[in-house]
Amino acid sequence: MVDVAKEETMDDITYRSNTVLSDVHLHIPSKRHLMVRLNTVGQPVFLSQFQLLLNKNNWESETENEKELTTENTGYQTRGGKELCDKGSNDLDFLNKNGREANNFKGIEALLDDDGDLEVVRRPRYVSDPEVEDLSRDKVYPIILMKGGEGIFEDAKQESTYNNIIKIEHTMATPLEDVGKQVWRGAFLLADYILFKRDMFRCCTVLELGGGTGITSIVMAMVAKTVYCTDVGEDLLSMCEQNVTLNKHLTEPAGGEVKVKELDWLKDEFCTDPEAPYSWSEAEIADLHDHTTVILAADVFYDDDLTDALFKTLYKITHNLKNSCTIYLSIEKRLNFTLRHMDITCEAYNHFRNTLNDLENLQDSKMKYTSEPIKLGFCQFLVYERIEQLELWKIIAEPLM
Repeated sequence: MVDVAKEETMDDITYRSNTVLSDVHLHIPSKRHLMVRLNTVGQPVFLSQFQLLLNKNNWESETENEKELTTENTGYQTRGGKELCDKGSNDLDFLNKNGREANNFKGIEALLDDDGDLEVVRRPRYVSDPEVEDLSRDKVYPIILMKGGEGIFEDAKQESTYNNIIKIEHTMATPLEDVGKQVWRGAFLLADYILFKRDMFRCCTVLELGGGTGITSIVMAMVAKTVYCTDVGEDLLSMCEQNVTLNKHLTEPAGGEVKVKELDWLKDEFCTDPEAPYSWSEAEIADLHDHTTVILAADVFYDDDLTDALFKTLYKITHNLKNSCTIYLSIEKRLNFTLRHMDITCEAYNHFRNTLNDLENLQDSKMKYTSEPIKLGFCQFLVYERIEQLELWKIIAEPLM
C-alpha cells in the first residue's frame, strides 16, 4: 500500500523541481535574447526582441486581409498582413524550399515506435530566405549585460523599423508555478488575432487574465483604449510593468494605456489596499465594470484547479459588467504520457473543454454563455510555429434581461 502522505510529498517535490521551457524561447536565436539582470528570487531575466510583421498596406485596414481569410487552419506562416494571405506573393518563398509546400508541415504528432515508446518529431529546418537564417540556432552569441539600455539591439533597429519591435523581459526555463514569466505561443496566437481584427477592438476597454509578461496586453493597447493586464506575484507584475514601459513607442501613438494590476483568481475580491503594490482603486474597478467589453486569457490552462478558478472569475466578472462581453481564450493541447492512463493524453485540455461546456450549459437567470472555436486561417504578424495543437476560442457573455 502506498502511503498517502508520502505520495503527496513526492508530488509536491516533483512539481517544485520540474522546469519547463517555452518553444518561443527554445527556437529564438541566442543573439536575440540578452541576459540583463537577476530578479528578486534569483532567476536570470532576459530581454528579447520580437518583430511585428507590419507594413503600410496591412496596417491601414483589415479589409484586404479578410478577403483572403480561408476557412481552413494554417500550419506555419511567417509573414504579416496582406503578404501572408496573398497566395501569389513572392513571400511564399519563405515557407517553401525546393518546391515543398508550407502546409506540409503538420506540427507535432504523437508517434510510437515498435516498442511503444514515444518518438519526438523535431521541427524541420526549411531555411532558405537570407532574412530568416537568423532563426537557426547554429551560432551562439553569449552576451551578458549588467543593465539594459538604448544601446542593445541596435542591429535590429537598423534591420527594421523601431516601431515594429516589441521588447520583452522574461525568464527562460522556470518551475511550473512561474511559467507566467515566459512567453508562450498562445500569447502570439492571440496577438495575431488582435492585429488582424484590430478594427473590432479599437477604443475598447479590455481585461486580460493571467497576462504574464504582458505581451498580449501590449499588442492590444496598440488599438484599444484601456487594457487592464492582471496576474499575481509582485515579481511577475514588476516585470510586466517594465515591459509596458519598454513598449510605449507602440502604445502611446495609438493612445492606448496598459494598467498592470493584481487579480488573484483564488480570491473573491479585488485587492484595494492602497499600501499593496498593483492594487485597484475604486475608480478603476468602476471603470472595469462600466466599460469592459473584451476579456483575454492566453495559454493559462495547464492546471485543473487554476482552470476552475479562471472560469469562476470569468463568471463573477461578467455578472458585474454593464455591457455584453466577448471572451477570447487561446490554448495549446500538450500531449503527455500518464501512468494513470498508461497512454498519451491531453488532460489539461480535456478539463478545459469540459469546464467550457459546463459554462455554456449553466442554468443562469441573468447571463447566457455561448462559445465557438475561431478558425486559424487569419494572418500571422509574429514569427513562431503555429502548430495544429493551438486553438482559439470565443465566448460571448450576454445578459438575458
